[in-house]
Amino acid sequence: MIGTLINSALILLGTALGLLLRRGIPDRLKDGLMASMGLAVILIGIKGAVGTNDTLCIILCMAFGTLVGCAVNLELQLSRFGSWIEKKLAFLPGAQQEGSIAKGFVTTSLIYCVGAMAIVGSISSALKGDHATLIAKGLIDGLTAIVFTSTLGIGVGLSAFSVLIYQGLISALAIWLSPVLTDTVITEMSAVGGLLIAGIGINMLSDRHIPVGNMLPSIFLPIIYLPISHLFS
Repeated sequence: MIGTLINSALILLGTALGLLLRRGIPDRLKDGLMASMGLAVILIGIKGAVGTNDTLCIILCMAFGTLVGCAVNLELQLSRFGSWIEKKLAFLPGAQQEGSIAKGFVTTSLIYCVGAMAIVGSISSALKGDHATLIAKGLIDGLTAIVFTSTLGIGVGLSAFSVLIYQGLISALAIWLSPVLTDTVITEMSAVGGLLIAGIGINMLSDRHIPVGNMLPSIFLPIIYLPISHLFS
């Protein structure tokens, strides 16, 4: 858990620095930063997605995962949770703009939790006491939190708690997950996650909304797909 705690703390630190910088940034610069971050997020997503060694795995996992997510309407649940948090924190600066805290929280929670470093780092931290991956991830998350906070506001800081819970659970279950999460599985999970991250970037740049929240179950389906595909190969 030490690595996850450091990761979360660095996100909070980045958020604090971003709030300080935000006060002196004109709106046109905020819009420019948001656009540049959207492009950067798309690039990160594409780099993760092209690492796949099994395109059919990505297609099927995305399709079935989206069906599951739509069936329970995860996107709506995330939005409701974000709105609930926003109402509870209405006294914070920036909360006056409706949806600002919820958007910052949901967007950055997805970005910081969807990726190979979160999974691999949490398992290494728990089983080997090696926190290097999560500390490196924390530095990246903290630096991006500065920029995200300058455009999305204080909701970015709340993603630190999403990271704490998500990575903490992986660390707690590391003994049971490590045999399942082979390098091949993690590669395909990362590829699916890359597509979702690219979708988040597109949402940041356009009015068209891709329901990334409904696609979240797709990330975990390579755990099921790959063993089955090996039986028939």
